[in-house]
Amino acid sequence: MPGDEHPGVSAKRDAEESQLAKQNPAEKRQRCAAADGRIYFSYAQIHGAMSSLASKILEWKPDVMVAIGGGGFIPARMLRTEIKVPILAVSLELYDDATKTARTQVVKKQWFDETSGVGQLVRGRRVLVVDEVDDSRATLEYCVRELQETNAPSAIAVAVVHNKMKPKKGTLPAGIEYFAGEDVPDKWNCYPWDAAAYGHDIFEHEKLARQCEAIPKDGA
Repeated sequence: MPGDEHPGVSAKRDAEESQLAKQNPAEKRQRCAAADGRIYFSYAQIHGAMSSLASKILEWKPDVMVAIGGGGFIPARMLRTEIKVPILAVSLELYDDATKTARTQVVKKQWFDETSGVGQLVRGRRVLVVDEVDDSRATLEYCVRELQETNAPSAIAVAVVHNKMKPKKGTLPAGIEYFAGEDVPDKWNCYPWDAAAYGHDIFEHEKLARQCEAIPKDGA
């Protein structure tokens, strides 16, 4: 019976759970939504999430990053300080900024030229795709398949700041390595580079991000 558990056993279990929480920030901390129902993230939180992936990504040994614009640009630049490989930019749109709704399919706005400069580092090489959030997975699937069909890299991995814990519409092809800085609830995420889109300046945004950061489960 639970009430008959030896105090030493209980203390050991609590210590093990606390250690696991420290190893897994997603288990240790859960954020709360702001008054508008959205969750705001600061630059520091995003930087920390991406930096936490650096050692695993370095083991994967990418030759080049492909950042999906606009949300993947800043996370990719944060990674580059530690990963030290060039960045290519592509622009894909699933959400229509004018209507604030999701399109029925991803629109390719911009792709790179593989015949010049950094673009030559893709064919037959190891490519890391970077984006800010894995929401429906439709954009990531489109980007990965477009790379495979158009540019034929030898290997592809995906790195995102946040993976939303929800059923996905898109599917990544077999053999794609996947890195996520943090698993997050299926809420509306607000990133600092989009502060003005939500009617805030960057200082207001960062204040909201601090308010959304809940107290850790262990009370630390």
